[in-house]
Amino acid sequence: MPRGNTPRQPSRSGRHEGAQASTRPLPKSSPTRPLTVASVRKSKPTKVAPKKRASAYDPLAPERVRAILDGLDRMYPNVTCALTHRNAWELVVATILSAQCTDVRVNMVTPVLFEKYPTVKHFAALEPEELEPDIRSTGFFRNKSKSVVGAARRVVSDFGGIVPQTMEELLTLPGVARKTANVVLGTWFKKNEGVVVDTHVTRISRRLELTKHDDAQKIEQDLMQIVPRERWTQFSHQVIWHGRKLCVARGPKCAECALEKLCHAADKTWSTVEIHKNAKP
Repeated sequence: MPRGNTPRQPSRSGRHEGAQASTRPLPKSSPTRPLTVASVRKSKPTKVAPKKRASAYDPLAPERVRAILDGLDRMYPNVTCALTHRNAWELVVATILSAQCTDVRVNMVTPVLFEKYPTVKHFAALEPEELEPDIRSTGFFRNKSKSVVGAARRVVSDFGGIVPQTMEELLTLPGVARKTANVVLGTWFKKNEGVVVDTHVTRISRRLELTKHDDAQKIEQDLMQIVPRERWTQFSHQVIWHGRKLCVARGPKCAECALEKLCHAADKTWSTVEIHKNAKP
């Protein structure tokens, strides 16, 4: 090496070519800065969409009502009125006698009664006191005698001896209210003008939470809103039979019932579903 020529020394600033990477710490804003527990805590939590709440239980939901009707169809596909009768007038009499009395008892009385008085004119010719002994076992026989004789006389005098076929006309007969009129219109004349509401329909409709009322007219209006019109008469017969066979007032046979999973009644004897304290007869 020539004398007097000293090799150039590397710059201490590190800015020369080939300098090693700086070992100084990265600024806080560097995206490559490692996460720490403190930084995670300071970061805002990710918002999670709230879960949708399950829809509230609706006892009158159309799908539940359809399921109840399907269950009744499976259990009682071909039922009809349990009162023995051969014509509209006999059905009027039998229904009047069934008030506060079982159909079984009425069916024990009416065959002999209709053999003794075969037509509406025979009943119209009676005095109520003459009829009382024949129907005594059905209970409330004095009032029932007045109603039957009064209805017979009205049918003969106002309708030519033929039982009328409209709700308005039937309600003019003594002893005939909406229940009796609905039975006659639906069963004999095949006209769905309303729902028959007897003690069975009242009790079971309340147990199934189809109504909260205990008044027959209000219960009928509730049922007419949710049961298809073409099924009004059939629904009544099915529920009445259900009340006799399985859903009996004292000790319902819940384990045998096709409606068990749809019923939350407070007096169930066996249940696979939640019990509702307000579902009671």
